[in-house]
Amino acid sequence: MRKVGITATGSCFPEKIVTNMDLEKVLDTSDEWIKTRTGIAQRHYIEKGKGSADLALPAVRALLEKRGMDPEDIQMVLFATVTPDTVFPASSARIQEMAGLSNAWGFDVSAACSSFLYALATANKFVQTGMAKNCLVIGSDVMTSIMNPEDRTTAVLFGDAAGCALVEPVESGGLIDEFYRVDGSGAAFLYMPAGGSRKPASMETVKNKEHFIHQHGSDVFKRAVTEMSAACLKVLERNNVSSSDIKLLVPHQANKRIIDFVGKKLRLSNEQVMINIDRRGNTTSATLPTCLDEACQNGTLVKGDLVLITAFGAGFSWGASLYRWSY
Repeated sequence: MRKVGITATGSCFPEKIVTNMDLEKVLDTSDEWIKTRTGIAQRHYIEKGKGSADLALPAVRALLEKRGMDPEDIQMVLFATVTPDTVFPASSARIQEMAGLSNAWGFDVSAACSSFLYALATANKFVQTGMAKNCLVIGSDVMTSIMNPEDRTTAVLFGDAAGCALVEPVESGGLIDEFYRVDGSGAAFLYMPAGGSRKPASMETVKNKEHFIHQHGSDVFKRAVTEMSAACLKVLERNNVSSSDIKLLVPHQANKRIIDFVGKKLRLSNEQVMINIDRRGNTTSATLPTCLDEACQNGTLVKGDLVLITAFGAGFSWGASLYRWSY
């Protein structure tokens, strides 16, 4: 199979910034409480009436410009999200039309906070086997659309954002290894009670606020630290890579304390761990691609660097992938 890697990235954040001080005015919380427990100082909120595809469009356009490609050059698009514009048609179809990706086909990938990592894995296989010459992988979520603004345990965590990455054949570097797992016994700890086929929307479900995120934070925290660390160590060990070889760990940005624990378990320095949760919040499917794009833009990540990417989400779902950066 062909070598594949990420050859371009893009990102987009809404203009509106909501600080912890803003949340102090409407919730029983404080800037100190939020920072101490999550590491978050601010997050971005999209305007009402806009969806995940709207948010993704500027990120896609930025990627195409960086890569010097026309929209018609894209053959496949995967849209990672837990907040699609509509249940159907897929957001991948909407962005295909909006961005003018006239020669592309694709579908949505939904695995909670692991969505982008899983979509990236899927893209790797399509390009490795030659079924697509390239694949645009988008991670975009409007978390404010499913966030209970009255719940201080979740309302302080999430923000809206979009990021994307292009997977293509590469001559050197690229994907080295990857590892993924799911444990369905964790479903009860992070979920949305209603809105699916088991419990369709009704006046009762809306009244009971069952279309919002429900989370058992301590249970998620423990498993996230354990599983992301174990997945990363497995990938490193079976490729004889030491922690000192890693230029950058790009973890899902769920909570600064989770990230710190994973970094310590992997014996990484602070400089080796990518952080944007302090300025962006948890943007679910968008955390990984926006981190990658920022690292490329500020020069932290350059061609030849070893990059370790990991995520953990509802399901439970998790995984890790190791790349030699290709551009």
